[in-house]
Amino acid sequence: MTILDHIEFAVRDAEVSRRFYELALAPLDIVRVITVGPERTRTGGTRHGFGKDGYPSLWIHDNEPSGAGTHIAFATGERAIVDAFHQAALTAGGIDNGPPGIRQHYHEHYYAAYVLDPDGINVEVVCQDVPVSAP
Repeated sequence: MTILDHIEFAVRDAEVSRRFYELALAPLDIVRVITVGPERTRTGGTRHGFGKDGYPSLWIHDNEPSGAGTHIAFATGERAIVDAFHQAALTAGGIDNGPPGIRQHYHEHYYAAYVLDPDGINVEVVCQDVPVSAP
């Protein structure tokens, strides 16, 4: 398992950046996987997700100042680690930006927590694994 699930940052113009990343990342076999229109985003901007094997791990979006909305998500296979991250980050001085829980708007197994670091960067830990049922 990789340590990073995805990273996101704001760009001046999502379409200009989309064209750039489509061409620049092609040698790495990284392609645009999804586009989310402004009607479905928090900022009212367009979001483009790039990745491999159908999973978008790099997101760019507009309608925020360039560099704003920087977001990094770490991957884990255990929900308990999401919980532990959230508590440890708050203890370390982070600001709660979303307590541990299911984010149904992504999918039914997207269990994540969000904390703003000392510079205001949105740090997430996410478990996307289907929970194992108790015997």
